[in-house]
Amino acid sequence: MNIQSHWDEIRSIFDEAFKSCFHFAVATVNEDGSPHVTPIGALILRDDCTGYYFDENPVRMKRNLGRNPRLCVMAVNADKIFWGKSLLEGKFSSAPGVRLTGTAGELREATAEEIEAWHKKVALSRGTKGYKLLWEKMARVRDIKFDSFEPVLTGEMTGGLWK
Repeated sequence: MNIQSHWDEIRSIFDEAFKSCFHFAVATVNEDGSPHVTPIGALILRDDCTGYYFDENPVRMKRNLGRNPRLCVMAVNADKIFWGKSLLEGKFSSAPGVRLTGTAGELREATAEEIEAWHKKVALSRGTKGYKLLWEKMARVRDIKFDSFEPVLTGEMTGGLWK
């Protein structure tokens, strides 16, 4: 499947996933070749099959990307009403999740626009202790160029969703 032709749907799934659980699962490769998964909330997708994430808190992920810039990001809509309705009906009305595979760029300073977009995305949490500790001082990002995607499929319940 072509990532560009599905990009709007992919971005929509990422939006719903963030609303339902505030993070995405990002897989990188450890030095010994084993997988490492990090929860990252500070990821924003652009219009052109790229994105960026704020690289302030991850430790091992940062080291892993220094050795191997390839990564996979999975977004799953974890909303209980969405899942409950889907289970009752025996099908999903929209895709429950998607994986994006790509390459992370070098660490760089975030632009004012990128910082503003992030603060807008998490505006409802502003004023909380967690916001201050995790997200208030975001300043460095890595760009990601996504080159492929894989839908999260659940047999008959996701049948016909990805054409």
